[in-house]
Amino acid sequence: MTTQDPTPPLDDLLELTGDAVRSTETLLSQAHDHVLGQVTKNGRVDSGLLEAEQLAAHGFAWLATYTESLRQLHGWAERLAASDRFGTVEKLILQIGFGEYCSQICGGIPLSQVEIIRPRDMGLTSQQTHGFFKGGVKRLVTEGNTAAARMALARALEDANETGDYGALGFDDDMLDMVRDQFRRFTREQIDPHCHQWHLNDELIPMTVIDQMAELGVFGLTVPEQWGGLGMSKTAMCVVTEELSRGYIGVGSLGTRSEIAAELIRLGGTDAQKEHYLPKLASGEILPTAVFTEPNTGSDLGSLQTRAERRGDSYRVTGNKTWITHAARSDLMTLLVRTDRDEPGYKGLSMLLASKPRGTEGDDFPAQGMSGGEIGVLGYRGMKEYELRFDDFQVPSENLLGQVEGQGFKQLMATFESARIQTAARAVGVAQNAMELGHTYARERIQFGKPIYEFPRIGGKIAWMAVETMMARQLSYFAARERDQDRRCDIQAGMAKLLAARVAWSNADNALQIHGGNGYALEFPISRVLCDARILNIFEGAAEIQSNVIARGLLSPRN
Repeated sequence: MTTQDPTPPLDDLLELTGDAVRSTETLLSQAHDHVLGQVTKNGRVDSGLLEAEQLAAHGFAWLATYTESLRQLHGWAERLAASDRFGTVEKLILQIGFGEYCSQICGGIPLSQVEIIRPRDMGLTSQQTHGFFKGGVKRLVTEGNTAAARMALARALEDANETGDYGALGFDDDMLDMVRDQFRRFTREQIDPHCHQWHLNDELIPMTVIDQMAELGVFGLTVPEQWGGLGMSKTAMCVVTEELSRGYIGVGSLGTRSEIAAELIRLGGTDAQKEHYLPKLASGEILPTAVFTEPNTGSDLGSLQTRAERRGDSYRVTGNKTWITHAARSDLMTLLVRTDRDEPGYKGLSMLLASKPRGTEGDDFPAQGMSGGEIGVLGYRGMKEYELRFDDFQVPSENLLGQVEGQGFKQLMATFESARIQTAARAVGVAQNAMELGHTYARERIQFGKPIYEFPRIGGKIAWMAVETMMARQLSYFAARERDQDRRCDIQAGMAKLLAARVAWSNADNALQIHGGNGYALEFPISRVLCDARILNIFEGAAEIQSNVIARGLLSPRN
């Protein structure tokens, strides 16, 4: 760039951000007390009041997510500083991120494009808000996220789309860096050159790619070694998923099917079920699909109607399912059904491990008692979506997960932490892809005699993408580390998914804006990434549902 010299980061930056974290935690505690008073009845969180005060409760969830994001970004910076890796790029990411998020906390956090939560909406007084706006917060708000700072970061990142370095990731484990490099190479060689055509043709990801992923251990990444997996951490799973999704979200999502199925069986299955299924899932011999959602139920799994009646040595399944990913090509369905029609809500649900033949070119669902059809979608096409119909479909009774009826919902809930962490990692990969596409185009597109990257509103967009992607990434890694330590992290996983999904959409939207009219053309990959990014705010718990889960979890006593 030919603009003015870079603006140096603020002095005493870590002291400022540490003080800002403490101030944010204090404000969050005050908001907690106010919102709790709005939604509590007889000493307990009341569902009716929580619904009536949804804006305040969901705003509190977002404030908590921002607080955790700032806490994790500060921790990332401290680790880098301790290992002499806290350079100019990382310092600018830290100060811009804190400057913007603290500004939004004061002035309004966007829950969506049309909903802004302000401190008063959570019951915070002007005195409490003014008390927040002092010390490190005030300095970061006024001096952190300036136009000069964003352009300084844009200049520092000018060649990042060639080197892939948009800031140190902060790993303390060299193995994670090696894993990242391995899967970045795989993505560049096997996915990047082909995935846009897969999208345009609306075709399944080729089996040759799936076979290569199996050889790399993707499907058994976190499966313990005793069952044929690699026994790696959830953090490593995040790194792999992020890199694969950076190429194409469908490829990154292939691992999600196996992750969910293996986790279900590992945590809830019998010894015989573990011995039979886990090695085959880990090797990629079995490709699974999750069959949970039904028409008109969405996230309300307690209303699930598909029933399974025990007759002799088999269950007979009847009902409809929808939005089933990769259903035709899969070999195994983790099938959530109602086995007790007299037991309402979640208690009557059970999980079946239902085998099926893979679909053929002329018949997607050749299994007796099962039929279905494809659902056309805007993006996320590489595995395809289906609606399924079961009419006296038979599943051996020995394939009841855990061999105890009524445990299906509980078994599913045990996997949600891992599923949402992985979804957050997919979102970070999509966000990274969008940023890189926008960055490349901005450097190559010449207007008025220079690359458009040199214009402050273009370079500034890329800089902010780099900042917020790093914030979502560090929050996702934090949730994964908590899971690796066997600590409950349902709220942290939900926060990671909530933020990363918004960042993916924001990055994709802004990267398309950078492309201008070309971004709206199907031939440019950013058009695909925009469609792919949109689903992230919906599946694995829509943003509204996710906010509700976070709010209820933080407002209710923890076990």
